[in-house]
Amino acid sequence: MTVLKTIRGAFDLRRPLARVGAVLSALALAACQPIGMGASGPQTGQSIDPSQPVQVALLVPGGTGSADLDWLARSLGNSAKMAAADARGATIDLRIYDAGSEPGTAVAMANRAVAEGAKIILGPLFADSANAVGNAMAPQGVNVLSFSNNTDIAGGNVFVLGNTFDNVADRLVKYGVRNGKRRILMVAEDDTAGQVGARAIERAIRSNGATLAGTAVHPLSQSGIDAIVPNVTQAALSGNVDAVFLTANQGAVLPYLTDRLADAGVTSATVQMMGLTRWDQPSARLQLRGVQGGWFAIPDTTMKAQFDQRYRAAYGETPHELGSLAYDGVAAIAALVRAGNRNALTTSGLTQSAGFAGVSGAFRLKRDGTNERALSVATVRGGQVVVLDPAPRSFGGFGF
Repeated sequence: MTVLKTIRGAFDLRRPLARVGAVLSALALAACQPIGMGASGPQTGQSIDPSQPVQVALLVPGGTGSADLDWLARSLGNSAKMAAADARGATIDLRIYDAGSEPGTAVAMANRAVAEGAKIILGPLFADSANAVGNAMAPQGVNVLSFSNNTDIAGGNVFVLGNTFDNVADRLVKYGVRNGKRRILMVAEDDTAGQVGARAIERAIRSNGATLAGTAVHPLSQSGIDAIVPNVTQAALSGNVDAVFLTANQGAVLPYLTDRLADAGVTSATVQMMGLTRWDQPSARLQLRGVQGGWFAIPDTTMKAQFDQRYRAAYGETPHELGSLAYDGVAAIAALVRAGNRNALTTSGLTQSAGFAGVSGAFRLKRDGTNERALSVATVRGGQVVVLDPAPRSFGGFGF
C-alpha cells in the first residue's frame, strides 16, 4: 500500500465555498406517500389538527439584490406553491418570507412566521442561517427543514433536506465494493468542503468494508495539484489500488486535476475513477477526457424531468436545481397531514421509516437530522451520461 504525503500550499484557484449543494433533489403529491408511522422516542415539533389548514412557513433567500439568489428564491417559492396545490386531501397554508442570506434576517422572519401561526419552518438556505433559526425555534418547539446539505447543523429540531456528501460517498463505495473496487485511494482539497467530503468518503469506506489505500490532500492551486500528481500516479498504478475517489468540490479542480492525471496515465481505463460531485454539470465537463468512464452519483432523473416540464409550463422559466427541495418538503408535510396524523410535524412523523418519493427520487429524514436519498450511479461514455445502476424507488431492500 502506498500512502501519499499531505502537501499544502497557496490557494490560487480558490472560489467561494458553496454553503449548499444538492448535489442534487417529487412529481405530484400522489407520489409522496408515507407508509406507517412507527417511529418512537424523544421528539420535537408541533402537534396539529390534520382536518384543518396547516400553516407552513417557507424562508427563501430573497431580498439580497443578487440575481442568482433571487432566481433560487423564486424557484423555491414556486416549487412550494406547486406542492401545496397538489396536496389533495390536505390543506397547506403556505406563507413565504424573504429571509435574505444573513442569520439575523432569517431568525427575524422565522420568529414572525411563528407569531403568525406557522407550525413548521421550511428553509432557510444557508447553514449558518439554518443553525441560527433552529436555535431560535427550539424553545418554541418548532421543527426546521433546512435546504442546506451541511450535516454539522443537523440534529435536535433541525433537519437538512439537501443531498449530503455521505449519501454520495456511501452509494459509490457500496457500488464499488459490489464490483470488486475495495482498495480506494482518496484525493481531496484542503479547504473546508474538501475535508468534509474526505471524512464522508472515509466513513463510507469503513461502513462498507473497503480499505483506504492512501490519501492525497492538495491546495486549491495548480502548483498544489501538480505537486501531488506524481505520488497519486505511483499509488494508482501500483496494483494496490482499485479506485481513485476525488472530492473535487471546487469547480476549477476537476478539469485540471483529471487532465493532469490523464497526462500521467491515470484514467478509468487503468484504475476506476470516482467523484463526489456531479461530473455531468456543467455539461462542458462531459467532454473532459479524464472523466470518461468515471463513476459519480446523480438523482433519479425520471420525475425530475417531469417536474421541470411542469414548472416551465407554469412559470415560463427553468427552475433552479435546488428549487425542487421546496417541493419535496411541502409534499412530504402534506402527505403526512393527509394521513391524518396529529404528530405529522413532530420528529416521529417526519422520520417515518418508509420515507417519501421526491422530485429527485426517494428520500427520508433521520432522527439525527440528516437524510438518506436514493441515487443512481452514472458514468460518462463518449461525452454522454450513462446510468450504470438506477436509483432504488423505495427504501425496501435499500441496504442502508
